[in-house]
Amino acid sequence: MNDAPLRVGALARRTGLTVRTLHHYDEIGLLSPSARTDAGHRLYGPDDVSRLYQIVALRSVGLPLDAIRLVLDEAASPLEAVERQLAFLRETVEQQQRLVERLEGIAAQVRAAQPVAVDDFLHTIHLTTMFEKHYTPEQLETLKQRRAEVGDDRITAVQQEWADLFAEFDRHREAGTPATDPANEPLVQRAEALIAEFTGGNAGIRQSLSNAVQQDRSAMYKAWGIDEALGAYYGEAMAAFEQR
Repeated sequence: MNDAPLRVGALARRTGLTVRTLHHYDEIGLLSPSARTDAGHRLYGPDDVSRLYQIVALRSVGLPLDAIRLVLDEAASPLEAVERQLAFLRETVEQQQRLVERLEGIAAQVRAAQPVAVDDFLHTIHLTTMFEKHYTPEQLETLKQRRAEVGDDRITAVQQEWADLFAEFDRHREAGTPATDPANEPLVQRAEALIAEFTGGNAGIRQSLSNAVQQDRSAMYKAWGIDEALGAYYGEAMAAFEQR
């Protein structure tokens, strides 16, 4: 393993960054090289490269340079930067996969010379913009951090818990149980607990989620994998519980 110090030009070539960017990081105290040559040229060692990785990783998830400095000055480890970037990329991949599936369906219709419904285009646009529309940049960043905190295993478990919960709501609905019946109250309590886990207790995010459901009801139901009838039943039960 070659841990020889790198001059700024070599570091720029190896990372794809520009020399100007590396100079800027040095000037603002974000990444100063640990050594210099006798002639004053910057030399970046392994610790500097590790810090540069953390800067690039945190930058990729949307943190501004001032915030990155604060994170690094609080002795954040390279592992934390890796985990944040992984969480962000996983979320991005999931969003892109949903778009890929939607676009593949549209492409198949076009190849078969079938007309593409306007609703298909609209829903594709909706998937692209829904989160940005209802959540502030700060809330989106909080949700990214929240996702990193709970981890992929818990996220998978929560998705299954929601699926099981909706199935129970649906059984009550099909049995003719009114949405406002006390039998639904334990289900509503479980839903509230899952929502609280998603929002991390952030009232602003909870309100944004409510706004998204109110304004984009059909899209949210599709995202949850439920139909309009079950969504309406669930919404009525949630509203009845909140009023008690």
